[in-house]
Parts: sequence; structure tokens; C-alpha cells
Amino acid sequence: MCPPPEGSSTPLTSRPPADPAQEFSPEERALLLRLAHQAIRATLEHSEISLVAPSAHLAEPRGAFTTLYRHGALRGCVGYVAPVASLYCTVVESARGAAFDDSRFQPVTLEEADELDVSLSILSPLKRVQPEEVEVGRHGLLVSLAGYRGLLLPQVPVEHGWDRITFLEQTCRKAGLPLSAWRTGARLEVFTAEVFGDQELK
Repeated sequence: MCPPPEGSSTPLTSRPPADPAQEFSPEERALLLRLAHQAIRATLEHSEISLVAPSAHLAEPRGAFTTLYRHGALRGCVGYVAPVASLYCTVVESARGAAFDDSRFQPVTLEEADELDVSLSILSPLKRVQPEEVEVGRHGLLVSLAGYRGLLLPQVPVEHGWDRITFLEQTCRKAGLPLSAWRTGARLEVFTAEVFGDQELK
């Protein structure tokens, strides 16, 4: 079980991010990516890993998603929008979820574990907006109505070449709602994400 965020205070020695717009340093990025891989392998090998964050920064409650690729193809994506646990724990749990609980895919096998590329998306807090405020390329989007919820990460509309309207419609589709639900009362919330992956380290 993940310890509460205030449970760790040991400082992590790292230099500031090279880009001032980035919150996480190269050392922190590399650590979190290794952690995601370790979480998957530990589950496959029935072993344990420490859930105590090595720094106060990584112990902060944050939402995050882990996306897995194998040979360039999507292999799983699971995450948490709300900051329900420390970022360190959220990376562990979302990595395990992406590997074993994404209903679109069979669980990852031990043979596949070394072939996985990990991408992490660390989320900002949610902000409620009007449709015209949604920015493709900057915002991720959460649409909710009558108990239905759908979320798409900021990189998704960019990868597919969608405009703002298509982004809104496809997030409604993800929620299981009519494509026009964003016009007819659905709650729209946006977030930004700092995205980084294994490809940066290669």
C-alpha cells in the first residue's frame, strides 16, 4: 500500500530541469521511468519494491498516466486524474495498471517486459472551462455527464491531427456519450501534462 505523501523526506540530489518550463529534472525523469519498469517486472516476478518516495517532490500527490508501447505500438495506458497518492506511488500503480489491467490488451508477459517503452504523463490539477477555451496541443480533456467520464491526454489530438471540435467530440465518444454532449451540458475540465519517456534516455 502506498504510504502518505508526507511519509518521506529524504532529499533526492538532482540538478534543476534543463528547461525552466519543465518541473522534473533529468534525474527525476530517469528515476520515474525506471520505477515504472521495476513495478511491472516486480509484479511478473512476484517480488516487492519500495513505495517510499526518495524526495519530498516525488512524494507530492499528483495525477499521472503510464503509457506502454511495444515495437512502436500501443500496449496499454492507465492512470489517475485525481491526486489520490504520491506521484511515486501513482507511477507504480499506473504502470501496473497499464501492463495488466487495460481491458483492450492481454496482460504483459515476462517475455515482453524488456521490450516495453514507457511514457509518463504527469498531470496538473483539473480546471473547468468553456468549449472555446480548450487548446489542442496544450490541454488534456476530461468530459463528464450523468456518471459517464472520458479522458484524452494532451498528445492524443496532436498525434491524430484533430482540431478542437474533433478533440471535444472524441473525448465525448471516449466517455460513451453522444459526440455533441460537449454542447449540451457535459462538464469540461482541462489539464496540462509534462510528458517524457524512455526514448529521451536512448
